[in-house]
Amino acid sequence: MNLELASAGESHGPALVAILSGLPAGLVLDKAAIDADLRRRQQGYGRSPRQQIETDEVEVLAGLRQGRTLGTPLALVVRNRDHKNWTWGMSPWPPEGEPEGKGTKEVTLPRPGHADLAGVQKYGLSDVRDALERASARHTAVHVAAGAVAKALLKEIGIEVRGSADVDEAAIDAARKDQDTLGGIVEVRATGVPPGLGSYARKEDRLDARLAAALMGIQAVKGVEIGDGFALAELRGSEAHDEIGTDRRRMSNRAGGIEGGMSNSEEIVVRAGMKPLPTLMKPLASVDLQTGKPANALVERSDVSAVEALAVVAEAAVAWELARAAREKFGGDALGDFVGAWRAYMERIR
Repeated sequence: MNLELASAGESHGPALVAILSGLPAGLVLDKAAIDADLRRRQQGYGRSPRQQIETDEVEVLAGLRQGRTLGTPLALVVRNRDHKNWTWGMSPWPPEGEPEGKGTKEVTLPRPGHADLAGVQKYGLSDVRDALERASARHTAVHVAAGAVAKALLKEIGIEVRGSADVDEAAIDAARKDQDTLGGIVEVRATGVPPGLGSYARKEDRLDARLAAALMGIQAVKGVEIGDGFALAELRGSEAHDEIGTDRRRMSNRAGGIEGGMSNSEEIVVRAGMKPLPTLMKPLASVDLQTGKPANALVERSDVSAVEALAVVAEAAVAWELARAAREKFGGDALGDFVGAWRAYMERIR
């Protein structure tokens, strides 16, 4: 049984959309819990005023009846409330009438560190906005909603996932004063994960590889480590590996809960490093794509730091990947079948 996610939407378009397929029937979803995660994503020290403009909440268009999944594709929507100011500029069809509002002029000043320049080159675009709208981290909102659904599924088999970040408020204040931005490191921990999620059979099945890909796919993430990660490279084998006790549990957890591409029943620990955000109020040097002359990069509303938001997005990404691995392992068209297979497996390995 495969759990799959497809998303669509632009930063200032009408809405963000996600289609989740492969969920078992009978899973109870709580709108308040999903909305709470969406709100967590918008909070954090260093966030931009846009987070006060838009209070995200989830809508469900299909796949749910009276709070329970139907076993059919689940369609989630998160509206972009600021779209009202971009109706002409982000109209899906050729707009009528005189240009008004935001997004009416072509963007020709690509930002260093963003998808702007490579995007217009790859897709043959003249307006950078055609690239930046989808490349924007705004679309992580609907992935957080999908992650909240995944967490509800994982909870049924005793797995909990939580992301966190340490934030230096003084450093953020200093960066804001200098019209600059800051990155940082987030950590996600998953408890209650049974051994055997993932596989060594193929490299694309390895759970550590899948988690790394899920986190590296988040905007601004430039590095991922699992467990003690890069620090293990500086140790001897006798210091690096987790010894096994007679209870079949590890005496330490330097591997971060994954060995041989599979979960090993210890807490899964994964960290992601986020680069400073590329939209600067004091812009870096760039080029005007229309004139070919030197220019400063685009200045658009931006966060000073979004590290705490990344912790929520990373939490959702890890939850989704663990839910995928659990669906592959335990299957089941109905929630009871899924949970029953998990219970039978746990009894066998005891």
